[in-house]
Amino acid sequence: MGIVDEDIERVRASVNIVEVVTPWSQLKRVGQRWVGLCPFHAEKTGSFNVNETNGRYKCFGCGAGGDVISFVRETEHVDFVEAIEKLAAKAGIQLRYTSGGEGRERQRRKGLVEAMGKAIGWYHQRLLTAPDAGPARAYLRQRGIDGDLAKRFNLGWAPAGWDELVKGAGVTAADLRDNGLAHLSSRQTLIDAFRARLLFPIFNESGEPVALGGRILPGSTDPAKYKNSSETPIYSKSKTLYGLNWAKNDIVHNDQVIVCEGYTDVIGFHQAGVPRAVATCGTALTEEHVRLLKRFAKRVVLAFDADAAGQAAADRFYEWERKYEVAVSVLQLPAGRDPAEVAQSDPEALRAAVEGALPFLGFRLQRVLRSTKVTTPESRARLAEQAMAIVNEHPNENVRKIYAGEVASHCGLPVNDLVAIARRGGTRVRVVAPVSLVRQPRESAEVVALALLVHKWDDIAPLLIEPLFTDDVNLMVFRTLADTEGDLDAAIAAADPDARELLERLAVADVEADPTTEARALIVSACRREIDRMRGGNDPQIGRELSDVKHQLELLEDPTAGSVAADWLLSWLLRRNEESG
Repeated sequence: MGIVDEDIERVRASVNIVEVVTPWSQLKRVGQRWVGLCPFHAEKTGSFNVNETNGRYKCFGCGAGGDVISFVRETEHVDFVEAIEKLAAKAGIQLRYTSGGEGRERQRRKGLVEAMGKAIGWYHQRLLTAPDAGPARAYLRQRGIDGDLAKRFNLGWAPAGWDELVKGAGVTAADLRDNGLAHLSSRQTLIDAFRARLLFPIFNESGEPVALGGRILPGSTDPAKYKNSSETPIYSKSKTLYGLNWAKNDIVHNDQVIVCEGYTDVIGFHQAGVPRAVATCGTALTEEHVRLLKRFAKRVVLAFDADAAGQAAADRFYEWERKYEVAVSVLQLPAGRDPAEVAQSDPEALRAAVEGALPFLGFRLQRVLRSTKVTTPESRARLAEQAMAIVNEHPNENVRKIYAGEVASHCGLPVNDLVAIARRGGTRVRVVAPVSLVRQPRESAEVVALALLVHKWDDIAPLLIEPLFTDDVNLMVFRTLADTEGDLDAAIAAADPDARELLERLAVADVEADPTTEARALIVSACRREIDRMRGGNDPQIGRELSDVKHQLELLEDPTAGSVAADWLLSWLLRRNEESG
């Protein structure tokens, strides 16, 4: 299959390369050329040149160069034909194919996108004109979303009937099913997937309609407040961000993207004059999301409670900062208020919050320091222990030392003492005498779990297995505690000297950590070790297995699916441990 040569040349001649490059690099005119930072490598001085006249680009830093087609191929990681198709769609050019067809898979995808577009248009007209959509329109007005905004974001209304979309949208049954818009009932009749919900259409970064997010109205008896499209051939939650199609130009212009949890939050940022906001689609922020956002900006602002997941989230964010050279910061809003609410009542405050976003570690540290009044030597010591545990999660020693100075100033303790702790790297475990500051080498995450096992057996024992422990002494302690079913005295009596010493220290530990969070952090680490051991082979079965594992790791943070995901991952680790002997 190929595209007629004449049509390829029409595409090259019709598309303005500056418009195509702009979402990826903020270009400035210099004489007859356009110059900006190269999107293909990290640089501080612009060496990326675009010639608008002949439609070509060249980077004098890394050597990348080509025409508008090669630029789309390299930035969007698509093949030659798909790059031509994307550019043709942008230019409104109907392509002709030498084989007389587009290829079965490509044609199917195009059909699904067109069908989703029809459904979104049908739902949108229902919101604007249907009498039964009156409560939805009233709710939107209450949230500060008028008719113009509803049209701008193509908001829709799914009527309460069982099959109104199926009967009224003019979309085939196959397209409805494959797009997750409808499914078979127990009577084997096709019924709508979304009913009695306000709908937020989801587009990919290229502006193609791929999915829907639905919200019930206040007073609904449906227990599921939010509902999102299922995964389909054109939609992947972990790779799609709501609003990126509208936000990308402003993201590139400001080198900053704001990540929200709600669709109305994105609309709120637009209302407040900050149109560089996107939202995850019913899932946690993933590495695929970060990889996608890195194309457009280096500064990522989290407009949600980024501290809620604790150390597991911190590890991820710090790793992403290092791997993708992004800077993660956190928006600070009044307690209990989301960005959409602030945008409606005080848009200037929302804009100021964006400007004053704190680095992720700074945000977490300030939350800890503000949580306790320092009125006694004991309270200063305990607060310093807690704060340094947060500081020492960061992998960069220089960053740790700088924040150690802030802790020392706040708690009234010697700066050199805390910097020494930061230099060694600390711990999030409070395995210390209750009123003494931590001055010992770093305690590992495994020791956290063992301390919890001693003091909170019932809460953490079901979540721990041998493959989670890599240190020999820690593993011996775990086995001893497991053999004695958590009887500390019996475990100490049965343990060898090294294990006994650790058990005795754990017995007097002051542990302030969440069992579920700590156990899941160990599970994540163990799974990553196993994934690293399995990588490198060409066996497609291993690839599918690793894909399943990564999916379960994403679900681990989901409040609803997390427990099931943890059980699945523990079973997988046990099986892998048995297979490897």
